[in-house]
Amino acid sequence: MRRVLQFSLAATLAYVGITLLAGLRANSLALISEAGHNASDALALLLSFVAVHFQALPATERKTFGYRRAGVLAAFLNALTLIVISIWIAVTAVGHFARPVHSSPDTMIVVAAIGMVMNGVIAAMLWRVSHDLNMRSAFLHMLGDALSTAAVIVGGAVIYFTDSRWVDPALSLVIAAFILWSSIGIVRETLNILLEGTPRGLSLSDIRATMREVEGVEDVHDLHVWSLGAQTHALSSHVTIADIPPSESARILDELNGVLLRSFHIHHTTIQFEHVGCLVAHGCVMPVEEVAAHQHHH
Repeated sequence: MRRVLQFSLAATLAYVGITLLAGLRANSLALISEAGHNASDALALLLSFVAVHFQALPATERKTFGYRRAGVLAAFLNALTLIVISIWIAVTAVGHFARPVHSSPDTMIVVAAIGMVMNGVIAAMLWRVSHDLNMRSAFLHMLGDALSTAAVIVGGAVIYFTDSRWVDPALSLVIAAFILWSSIGIVRETLNILLEGTPRGLSLSDIRATMREVEGVEDVHDLHVWSLGAQTHALSSHVTIADIPPSESARILDELNGVLLRSFHIHHTTIQFEHVGCLVAHGCVMPVEEVAAHQHHH
């Protein structure tokens, strides 16, 4: 994973320099937009590389879950930078509609063709490791670049044959729209993880029903499920069982952990057993019997 990121970062930085110089020489906003897009990709790859390093660090007494959310935070920052860049590209493109600029289609086609090959190769390499949200955000960056460079090639050909100056800013708007669309999806998913929302694709009602199917489980309440990282989910819950010896409750616990792992890929669980009903108000604080006794005493 690290070698893929190192190669991708070096190739992207080289292409940023080539695209920016070519865009300035060809007076092409589409190429300059590509340079900005690829610069954000370089930042995305750098953040992803740093995140991969931190995710590998072990847990400590101060960071008891380790640094599993480093990749999620990197993906969030990547997406925010892309949103800012897409807005800048769109505003500049609108200005070029009002004041058309002559572009050099030859330079556009040659540079974009180089970029499409490079971005396509990098995207294919990242696809193999895109199961992680951090790596998936980097993959989306590079896939977006491959598609946008293909659009620049088409636009360069149209300008070459028709001398239509509106094509360059129009392409820039299309690129900006694609960047914005892909970025918003990453922001929503990363925010859900950072705010400890229920992981995408999981349903609390399904999890609760599956847990209740385990023999010996009478009720499941105060259930919480969240993500430690992009691929690591955690659960905490209160489970009502009969008043049985600890040796028997251990069997129930093993079965609960097994079904949660197999059915929902939940790796970390904290399950509290109870043998009486529980008052659920701002969390399960005390058994119903104790609440009744407390109220009767007063």
